[in-house]
Amino acid sequence: MKSLCQIHHAPAPHWVGDGFYVRSLFTYHNHGRHLNPFLLLDRGEPTHFEPATVPRGVGEHPHRGFETVTIVYEGEVAHHDSTGNGGVIGQGDVQWMTAASGILHQEYHSDAFTQSGGVFDVVQLWVNLPAQYKMSAPGYQLLTEEHLPVIQLDQYGSYARIIAGDYLGTKGAARTFTPVDVWDIYLKGNHEVTIAAHHDRYVGLVVIKGHVRLNHDAVLNPSDLALLDKAGDSFILSSDDDAIVLYLSGEPIDEPIAGHGPFVMNTREEIMQASLDYAQGRFGKID
Repeated sequence: MKSLCQIHHAPAPHWVGDGFYVRSLFTYHNHGRHLNPFLLLDRGEPTHFEPATVPRGVGEHPHRGFETVTIVYEGEVAHHDSTGNGGVIGQGDVQWMTAASGILHQEYHSDAFTQSGGVFDVVQLWVNLPAQYKMSAPGYQLLTEEHLPVIQLDQYGSYARIIAGDYLGTKGAARTFTPVDVWDIYLKGNHEVTIAAHHDRYVGLVVIKGHVRLNHDAVLNPSDLALLDKAGDSFILSSDDDAIVLYLSGEPIDEPIAGHGPFVMNTREEIMQASLDYAQGRFGKID
């Protein structure tokens, strides 16, 4: 059984642009180092937005050296980037963008959500790339809810959506550069489930909804991050009410990390080059 290392409570929220009110649950500068190759997680807790005429969000900005993963639990996100990709992801959908050698993108509330208003609930995760892939061509994967494999965890209605990696042989929908597991675990209230896990990896559990009990003992509240030890190959989750837990685990990338803002590379020289390339327009443009 995997044991609990620590529970990290969410820090104070801050705005990203004017459409994303988030708490940064971890970064590669703090306890997130245990969750390598994951670099950062921004939790956009359920936030109600009034109807508007102009979409809220984050304007054009660059990335290089990693991937961004956006999971929508409520609301809609519109995406456009300098490779020509774009679209709208809604409830249950996932957007997996590979910045790699460099990309410009923008993220906004969709036109429909802007007009109607409502609850907006998302997670954005940054996933590192090995040095050999950091200057690969950018890419984009739109993973709609109906294409995410679902595994039943018990006879009462608990299940897991396998976004990336695999669960007991069922492979996730996303293509990844290194082995990572990203799953949504949906718990039925008043029941417990045993979750299988890699015995040699740390595991991060982010509570998206509900109050969750871990291994019959620790209680996790919404937006808590529980870090589980590498040893052990399973753990137990339960909740009095229906709950959602995001599961994160992966094989570490044993390479130096140099990061500055939207760039994550291996050396300071590479960061300086990324800044220069961006300033000189080498990341393309959004039409």
